[in-house]
Amino acid sequence: MAQQLAFALGLAAIHLFAGRLQRLNALPRSAWLSFAGGVSVGYVFIHIFPALSDAQDTITEHGPLFILEHNAYLTALVGLGVFYGLEQLAKVYSHRDTPQKRVSLGKLRGVFWIHIGSFALYNLLIGYLLVYRDNQLPEALFFFLAMGFHFLVNDHGLVQHHRQRYLMKGRWVLAAAVFVGWLIGHAIQLTDALISLLYAFVAGGLVLNVLKEELPEDRHSRFLPFAGGAAVCAGLLMFA
Repeated sequence: MAQQLAFALGLAAIHLFAGRLQRLNALPRSAWLSFAGGVSVGYVFIHIFPALSDAQDTITEHGPLFILEHNAYLTALVGLGVFYGLEQLAKVYSHRDTPQKRVSLGKLRGVFWIHIGSFALYNLLIGYLLVYRDNQLPEALFFFLAMGFHFLVNDHGLVQHHRQRYLMKGRWVLAAAVFVGWLIGHAIQLTDALISLLYAFVAGGLVLNVLKEELPEDRHSRFLPFAGGAAVCAGLLMFA
C-alpha cells in the first residue's frame, strides 16, 4: 500500500510541476518530450498490447461479458474514439486554432472543462488501476515511469491548448484525480472482468494520447530522442 501511495502521489506531483518547466515549450520540440513520447510508445507496444490479450482472456472467462467476441479490443477502440472526439472538440475552439473574437468566453470555458474532465476521468482510472494492475515490482515501477512520462507529454499538450486556465485550475484537478482514483481503488473492488475492461479503455486512450502528441508535423518532434526512449523502454520490459 505504501508503494502504491508513493506512486499515486508521484504521478499527481508531475501534473503540479510539469507545467512549470518552460523549456519544454520550446520549438523545435524538447528532446526530453520526444524521449518521453518514445517511452510511452514503447510501453504501449511491448506491454499494453500483450496485456490486452490477457484482459480479453479474463473477460471471456467471467460472467455475461463473454457475449462479444473481442470485448477488450472493442473497449480499447471506444477509449481511443472517446479521447479523439474530445481532443478534436478542444482543438476546434482552442486559442491556438480559432480567433478568440469568434468564440464566446463561455464556450471556451466549456470546452476547457470538457477537456479537463475527460483527462480527469482518464487519470482517475489510472489511479484506480494502480491498485489492481501491475502492482508488483518491477511491473509497478515500469507502470509508474511510463505513466509519468506520459503525463509529462499530456501536460505539455494541455498547456498549449489552454495556457493559464490549465496552470491555474486544470493541473490541480488532474493531480487530484489520480489520488482520488487510488482511494476509490481501495474502497471499491470490481470484478476481474470489469477491471480488465477499464484497463482496455485506458489503453485505447493511452494509444491516442501518445500518438497525437508525437506524430503531427507542427510538434517538430525529434526522431532520435523518440527512438531512444522507445528502445530503452522496450529493452527494459523485454529483459528485466
